[in-house]
Amino acid sequence: MTNRQLKYLACISVVMATGIGATAPTATASAAAARHMVHAGESIQEAVDAAKPGDVITVMPGTYRENVLITKGLTLRGWGRQTVIMPPAAPAPLPARAATACSQADTGICVMGTAEQTTDRVTIRSLTLSGFKRNGLWASYTDRLTVERVISEKNGTWGIAQERSTRGVFRKNVARDNAESGIFIANTVEREGGAIDTLGAVVRRNTLTGNRIGVTARRVRNLTINDNTLTGNCGGVFVVGDEGEPGAGDMTIRGNRIHANNKFCKGNSRLPDIQGAGIVLTGAEETTIRSNSIRDNVGAAPISGGILLFKSFVGAQNTDNVIRDNVVRGNKPADLANQGTGTGNQFLGNRCETSQPAGMC
Repeated sequence: MTNRQLKYLACISVVMATGIGATAPTATASAAAARHMVHAGESIQEAVDAAKPGDVITVMPGTYRENVLITKGLTLRGWGRQTVIMPPAAPAPLPARAATACSQADTGICVMGTAEQTTDRVTIRSLTLSGFKRNGLWASYTDRLTVERVISEKNGTWGIAQERSTRGVFRKNVARDNAESGIFIANTVEREGGAIDTLGAVVRRNTLTGNRIGVTARRVRNLTINDNTLTGNCGGVFVVGDEGEPGAGDMTIRGNRIHANNKFCKGNSRLPDIQGAGIVLTGAEETTIRSNSIRDNVGAAPISGGILLFKSFVGAQNTDNVIRDNVVRGNKPADLANQGTGTGNQFLGNRCETSQPAGMC
C-alpha cells in the first residue's frame, strides 16, 4: 500500500472516530429546534408558553377560540383555511405581560417586544384569523417578522398590522373585509412623530380586497410594496406622512395590480371620504411608483382617481417622488393627479388618458 493510500485511510479513520460526517450538521440543526403540535381542543397559547426560542409549533386543522401572545422568536404554522383562530366566547384574564399596546383580548395574534428588547425572527404561516374586534394580527417592536400565507378576514380594525418594527416580510397573505387596512405598516399608532426606517420591509404578492384601504404605509421609510393584487377596497395603496422629521417615503411601489377599488368608505378625522382611489401619496417624499397596472378606480370623493398626490391636511407636501412607466387607465376623475404645492415630483412614461393638471399623460 502506498504512502498516499495510508494517509487517505488515516483521514477517514479520524473523521469516523470524531463523528463528523456529511449529515451531522443537519442532525444538529434539527435537534436544536424542538417541534410542538397542537390539536383541535388544545391551547395554542400553552404551546407558545412552553416553546423555546427557535421552536416550531404546528397547529392542526380545527377551530381555536383564543387569543395568542408571542414574545419570543418561534414559528407558528397551521393548515391555511383549515386552521382557524377566532375570538373566544369569554376572554380569559390576560397575563401581566399583555398589558401593552396590543389589546390581546381583541386581537387574534399579538407579537410583542419592547423598546428595550425587540422580539426577533417570529414566523406566522398558513393560519386563518377571523372576526376579531380589533386586529387579526398585530406586531410591535419586532425585527425580521415573517407573515406568510395568512388569511385575515372580517376584523374590526386591521387585518395584519405592524408598528415600531424593522425588516418585516408580509408575503402571499389574503386580507379581506377588514374595517381598516388589510396590511398596515406604521411608526406608531399612539402619537405623531417622524417616520421610522423599516430597514427594508417587504409587502409582496398579497391579495387585498374588501378593506377600507388595501395597504397603508404610515410615517415609515425604506419599504417595498410589490406584486400585490388590490381590488374591491375603498382605496388601494396609501402612503401617509406628516410634518415630522424624517419624512415618510423613500420607498418603492411597483408591479402591483390595482383595479376597481370602488367601495365607498365614510371619512374620519384623518381622511375625507374614500372611494375609487388607486395609489395615494399624502406627505410623502422620494417614493418611486413604477410599472403598476391601475385601472377603473372610480369615485367622486376628494381622494379618487388612479395615482393621486394629495394635499396633506397637516401641511406636509409631496416632494421628489417619481411616477413612471405605469398603465393608468379608466380611472375617474383622472388617471393622474398632482395636488398641493410640493416640488420635484416627476411623471414620466405613464400610459394614461387624463390628468389634473392636464399635460402629464
